[in-house]
Amino acid sequence: MSDDTAPPSEIRLRKRSRLLEIGYADGSRDSLSFEYLRTHSPSAEVQGHGPGQDVLQIAKENVGITRIEPVGRYAVRIVFDDGHDTGLFTWKYLRELAAGYEERWARYLKRLEGIGYERRPVTRSE
Repeated sequence: MSDDTAPPSEIRLRKRSRLLEIGYADGSRDSLSFEYLRTHSPSAEVQGHGPGQDVLQIAKENVGITRIEPVGRYAVRIVFDDGHDTGLFTWKYLRELAAGYEERWARYLKRLEGIGYERRPVTRSE
């Protein structure tokens, strides 16, 4: 089993496909969409300050990432083009997002449906 706190060996920003690709020394790779990262940011703005206080993020289908900044040896700050930049994505949290993708994404879509929000088609960036 890999160390989920070990830093990735590679992080690639795929702007056209809106994916963040993460490679690890053990050969494993994760691919996370910009929208998924934005809607599951570890920031207090998204997660709240305690259990059950998370804020549903809407209209993030076409969010972009303008840059990724290293934070020490344990995390990155992802700067989104909607101005959001307060979440620190630790290596462990990125692994958790990848491992729990199906469940988290399904829960997110169900919450959007619950408020009557219809996701818009994603437009491709240049």
